[in-house]
Amino acid sequence: MSSASLPAGTPAYRRLMTVLFIGVFMSALDTAIVAPVIPALREAFQIDNRQVGLVMIAFILASLSSTAPLASLGDRYGRRPVYLISISLFALGSLVIALAPVFWAVVLGRVIQGIGGGGIIPTASAVIADALPPKERGRALGLIGATYGMAFVLGPPLAGVVMVFLNWHWIFLANLPIAAYVLYLGASALPTQRAQTKLPPLDWRGIVVLLLLLVSLVATVTQIGDEITGWTVWPYTLAAIIVLLPLFIWVEKRALQPLIPMSIFANRQLSLTYLLTLGAGFGMGSVIFLTSIATLAYGVARENAGFVLLPMVVCSILGSMGSGRLLNRLGARTLIVFGFALLSVGYGASAFTSMGLWGFLLSTMPVGLGVGVVVSGALRTIAIDEAPLAQRGTAQGLINIFTSVGTLLSATAIGALADFSGHGAAGFSVAYEVVAVLMVVMLLLSLGLNKHTPTIEPLSA
Repeated sequence: MSSASLPAGTPAYRRLMTVLFIGVFMSALDTAIVAPVIPALREAFQIDNRQVGLVMIAFILASLSSTAPLASLGDRYGRRPVYLISISLFALGSLVIALAPVFWAVVLGRVIQGIGGGGIIPTASAVIADALPPKERGRALGLIGATYGMAFVLGPPLAGVVMVFLNWHWIFLANLPIAAYVLYLGASALPTQRAQTKLPPLDWRGIVVLLLLLVSLVATVTQIGDEITGWTVWPYTLAAIIVLLPLFIWVEKRALQPLIPMSIFANRQLSLTYLLTLGAGFGMGSVIFLTSIATLAYGVARENAGFVLLPMVVCSILGSMGSGRLLNRLGARTLIVFGFALLSVGYGASAFTSMGLWGFLLSTMPVGLGVGVVVSGALRTIAIDEAPLAQRGTAQGLINIFTSVGTLLSATAIGALADFSGHGAAGFSVAYEVVAVLMVVMLLLSLGLNKHTPTIEPLSA
């Protein structure tokens, strides 16, 4: 199957999209269902909150660490084997968690899941870039974003239903038949890609230094707010980042085939895209504390706090799907500017805690639309268009890395701002005012993206 040759509506197109969307949905769903499972894990293994946190940290760190190597392997050896291996690892991690006799086996399973998850989404995006004509890419990438939104909507209630009728083990066992179907269909549906000949050795030095850099970054972000160990640990991890970042750049500049070619960042549009991706991740991660405003300012019961965000999540799905359909007509720049404008308005309105619950619900809706727009296909499309063909997988992997880092930073920054500014709703009000200002900064930066000449085509095409 040649690059960018698969027209929409054909059976081959439908099989390919099924393989990609189910794989992405499975990965995103397991991210969304972990929160409802945590109480069950705490009871099953008699662990404290600090140990429970490892369930999330292990997955995030493994996902971040595996994204660039797996994307590079996809560029070297083809997307199909990397995608299928990533799905297999995710299924293996799910099986390890479901059968775990002790808590550390759960953590190991989350690490394996994270390694697989780190390869699923960037590889899926690179496959779309390789196999679809340019006019179809925006819609497909937008649907990838919508798939993420659907997973976050369906994840918690699905986890609740499973735990009522069965137990938490089945939440992870359910991934096995899904993965088996993806592997079966993907073996024939995914496009083949000839591996590069006379390949230099894999950039092992870059992989090791990047792993140490990401470990230091995650440790700094997750520990900086810890009252017990944070002030002891984070200065050393921050010092490690200061040393490892220039070391990684030095290693990559001297590698025969670097893990992350530094030439990517010489492209002004790509560098700006990754900075905006960091801001998009921050905007996406900032939704996590909106439930705190609902409970503290408007008296919503904690067990009902998740339902408060349903209008926002529905708007996020609509934003992802709508931006995918409009991408070719309006261009990535217009959509990104519009998305950050929505986030600025939504977070700014959410910071006012005197407008009543209905006013708060209305303010979360532009947040959902904005998140749907900025994390859908627009930024990924720029990375596809600007990156050399041989580096498309790496360029998509960097989108995932910067999004994840932005999400991590948002959780720490908002929590720290809320604690510093005062207890209760007032602290979160100040924190979200700062988030709104940051989204305005992202909006202004996005004006530096190149303009796009719209492709006029029917919306139903």
